Parts: sequence; C-alpha cells; structure tokens
Amino acid sequence: MREAGQVLAGSKPDVVLVYSTQWMAVLDQLWINRAKSTGLHVDENWHEFGDLPFDISSDVELAEACVQGCRQGGVHAKGVDYDGFPIDTGTITAATLMGFGTPDLPVVIAANNLYHSPQQTEALGRIASRAADAAGKKVAVVGIGGLSYSMFREPIDPSADHIISEGDDRWNRRILQLIEAGAVDELRSAIPQYASEARVDMGFKHFFWILGALDGRFSSARIHEYSPLYGSGGTIVEFVI
Repeated sequence: MREAGQVLAGSKPDVVLVYSTQWMAVLDQLWINRAKSTGLHVDENWHEFGDLPFDISSDVELAEACVQGCRQGGVHAKGVDYDGFPIDTGTITAATLMGFGTPDLPVVIAANNLYHSPQQTEALGRIASRAADAAGKKVAVVGIGGLSYSMFREPIDPSADHIISEGDDRWNRRILQLIEAGAVDELRSAIPQYASEARVDMGFKHFFWILGALDGRFSSARIHEYSPLYGSGGTIVEFVI
C-alpha cells in the first residue's frame, strides 16, 4: 500500500476520490462533506488488534458537487457533516498507509449503498470524476474492498493463512490477469459469475467505482500484491489509464 501511495502521490492529484465497501448506507447515497474528520476507531471485527486514530481532510466543495450531481442524475443523496462520524476501517487504513486525506491532498468519500448495483456504483464514480473535471481538479481514484470473501470461521495462525479454497484462488487470479491486461469487456462478462461463485466482497462494486471514474476504460494494471486475508482474497492494484 505504501508503494501504491507513492505512485499516487507522484501523479500529483488535487483530490482523491474514495469508495469503500465497508462504509455501508441503506437509504441515501452519502458523501462526507465535513472539512476534517477526526477520532479513534475500533474495528467491529478485529478489535483485538488495537485502535485506529484518524484525521482525514475532505474537499467539501467537491463533495457537495457530487451530492448535486447525484440528485441531477435521479439518485437520492446527501452530505454527512457531524463530529465523531464513524469513518470505516478500510478508508482509515488506506488513507494512513497511502498518505492521502491530508490538508494538501484531501479526499471525497462516497458510501457503499447496499441497494445500489455495480452499474449504479459505476455511475457514481463517473459523477464524481465529472464533478472534479468541472471544477478543474485532477483526481486519483481509490476503491477499497476485497476479492473472494469467504473467511476462516475458527482462529488460525496468521503464518498459516491461505485462500480458503482452490476455486476462490483460481477465480481471483483469473480476474487479476484480466485487470492486468485492461480487458474491460471480458471483465464485464466474467464478474457476475465471479461474484457469485467466489462470494466477492459486495459484488466487486469497488472495481466498478474505479471503472466509472475512469470513464469505462483503462489500458492495463500493475498488481502490487495478492495475498490471503484470513482466507479471503486481498490485492493492491494500480490502474494505468
């Protein structure tokens, strides 16, 4: 993640567009429009590993433009601006390790509405990217989520961690190969079956957020890491437009 953060910083964006499957919404499409979000986060699942302090700066003007863009596109949306709002583990971890969410490199954070399809999520990424274009701002795009999402249900030694099944591993590797090749049409065809058979995190909506922000195309990708996460699949991918 630090390597990917260095690449991100090297592209010199004005703002980072962030979508995390772990920030779940059920009514409106939510966007953080608070200038500075601070607090001490305890993960709801992995609380024994300690606390996560966070101090994340947002681009309020662009977030509000995204809210308006959603409304104009027929999507119910609103901003979130109050002290102590529970920023999710994925966003905090990515911001901390990759070095964004600072006053010099603020974020626009979009929620994962549980009722939105991958196609609707792709549209959200496109709305955010176009709002940034209209504001004359260069963006980097980050989608946070997992690959195959079946986990061990009993305690394991981290040194013995592995993808929980050979089938999940094969699916993950096939999808990552297609991503490396920039094979968007093949990905669109394969992802529904992949999401079903490998129980992919939120149907791979975080990928569609990135795809929408990139206007549906990218030329290739670099896989920085592919590793098990308590039996599920984890990866760090750098997309090349």
